[in-house]
Amino acid sequence: MNDTAARMPVLYLSHGAPPLADDALWPGQLAAWAARLPRPRAVLMVSAHWESAPLTLGATTTVPLTYDFWGFPERYSRVTYPAPGAPRLAERVRGLLGGPGVPVHDAPGRGLDHGAYVPLAEMYPDARIPVLQLSMPTLEPERLLRLGRRLAPLRDEGVLIVGSGFFTHNLSELTWGSGPREAPGWSREFDAWGAEALARGDVDGLLDFAVRAPAGRRAHPRTEHFAPLFLALGAGEADLSRQRTVIDGFWAGLAKRSVQLG
Repeated sequence: MNDTAARMPVLYLSHGAPPLADDALWPGQLAAWAARLPRPRAVLMVSAHWESAPLTLGATTTVPLTYDFWGFPERYSRVTYPAPGAPRLAERVRGLLGGPGVPVHDAPGRGLDHGAYVPLAEMYPDARIPVLQLSMPTLEPERLLRLGRRLAPLRDEGVLIVGSGFFTHNLSELTWGSGPREAPGWSREFDAWGAEALARGDVDGLLDFAVRAPAGRRAHPRTEHFAPLFLALGAGEADLSRQRTVIDGFWAGLAKRSVQLG
């Protein structure tokens, strides 16, 4: 990998369920993406699978993973990813986000959930980069955008900020067995709309996706998997014009569009 650059990019990635590791295509795409990035000093991860208010920081030591899923073979619950904790990053985040009347809580026993470790295991399999997970204290798009803006200084400190979700996410309409270019119309329509909005830098449109996007509520019956995009847009706002899709296509009919800012 390259040495750490002066400013790290910001990522929004579609993270996949635990069986991502068995996919014929996706793990290689994530690994190739990581190989092209500057090597981060630490990763700050915001996952669709941790909503907690007030804002909460996860473990800053290496603790067991959070296996926050069910219905998959037992072997997926034996996966490990012993990344170092990031206590210095935690203190820096606390300084950026905390303040009078704005508490930042700690959950020292909460390990990385599958929205964090599943993609990281493909991108940085040596598990040597310190990782800190931050909760989403809200699903309100504008508040997450502002939160991302406050985290932006970390980019100049070698920190890779990652929002981990899924570009479309409706588990009641999964199409298991479909190919990487196959998807139902609602997923395709939302994905195309989102790609165009990102290309135009239409942040206002993206914030109002539930109203403006075709099949907005069908693509996201609940918004937690799209929400990390808003934090990424805030942290990467200075590089919005340099936004680009790195991974596209579909998995079980869901759009796995993943983008980089900077």
